[in-house]
Amino acid sequence: MADVKKVVLAYSGGLDTSVILKWLQDTYNCEVVTFTADLGQGEEVEPARAKAKQMGVKEVFIEDLREEFVRDFVYPMFRANTVYEGEYLLGTSIARPLIAKRLIEIANATGADAISHGATGKGNDQVRFELGAYALKPGVKVIAPWREWDLLSREKLMDYAEAHNIPIERHGKKKSPYSMDANLLHISYEGGVLEDTWTEHEEDMWKWTVSPEKAPDAATYIELTYRKGDIVAIDGKDMSPAQVLTELNRIGGANGIGRLDIVENRYVGMKSRGCYETPGGTIMLKAHRAIESITLDREVAHLKDELMPRYAKLIYTGYWWSPEREMLQQMIDASQEHVNGVVRLKLYKGNVIVVGRKSDDSLFDANIATFEEDGGAYNQADAAGFIKLNALRMRIAANKGRKLF
Repeated sequence: MADVKKVVLAYSGGLDTSVILKWLQDTYNCEVVTFTADLGQGEEVEPARAKAKQMGVKEVFIEDLREEFVRDFVYPMFRANTVYEGEYLLGTSIARPLIAKRLIEIANATGADAISHGATGKGNDQVRFELGAYALKPGVKVIAPWREWDLLSREKLMDYAEAHNIPIERHGKKKSPYSMDANLLHISYEGGVLEDTWTEHEEDMWKWTVSPEKAPDAATYIELTYRKGDIVAIDGKDMSPAQVLTELNRIGGANGIGRLDIVENRYVGMKSRGCYETPGGTIMLKAHRAIESITLDREVAHLKDELMPRYAKLIYTGYWWSPEREMLQQMIDASQEHVNGVVRLKLYKGNVIVVGRKSDDSLFDANIATFEEDGGAYNQADAAGFIKLNALRMRIAANKGRKLF
């Protein structure tokens, strides 16, 4: 076992991390520093301070990171129109590099020689936390209790907490049957009935969204203003990044937008079914593609689409702090210089419908695109030579009697 003097623990104050706190103190005989991040999960984080203090923690960090989360992580990701495996908007994945960053910064500030997290040995989060930590502090020690201890069930954790006087309520309100993770971008649900891929998810599981069937019968219209690829205003009202996402979550959730039920391929090799609520992110993705459709050069847009799956995989698999992700980010950000303007959306019963887009940087030329008289703006006869040149290699092959298959 590694010699550890001080460890920074990613701490929520819930059952798992409270047990981990005590386990670290006893198993490693070390000082524990706790770090609790408010990423917009919608739960009160301040009680974690009292719990940590009660367990003898001298250095407690509780931080509101919502603006940094959206500004420096969510927004850059959406500039790339990022989607993993065609559907997943990476709500959990994109939060992990920020947590890893703060764990290392706090370790440096407090003189800690190790960090610890509550991710299990089955999931992706262990990879994301640790790849980020090693990229930012190569010599840091990482303690992952779920890979070391034998407390592999909720009942064992509860028994441990009771035996060690850890302040956890054994009885009280009914616990959700799902393993849930929430931040300002999304809520994820795993476990329970979702472990049977044929069983429909339960309606009362959802927290942020009404069902499309119960959404308003009248459509909601909104206008989003973009500056260099980022939303800066809703309906003409300037907002910070976190305010934008908060408001889009509210509007989208009220219109039944953003529900997803998928089976994804985890990095560790297994398939996992998860349900996700990402109302604001779903709106952002649709709107960003709409503003890019009139402001990006065709080949730049196509190149971005080709690079996006690689970029998405880097985020999903924990390589946010890698040189290749940073290289791709520079290319993506450079493409957003002229992605400015306004997108008008119609939200209706789970659907996000683009109904208008305009920009001073638009490359759309109505004089050229029109089906009416264009006054000579476009010479249709030019198309004949273009087509023949592009057909030349196929014509030569056909004249030689080449068969395709």
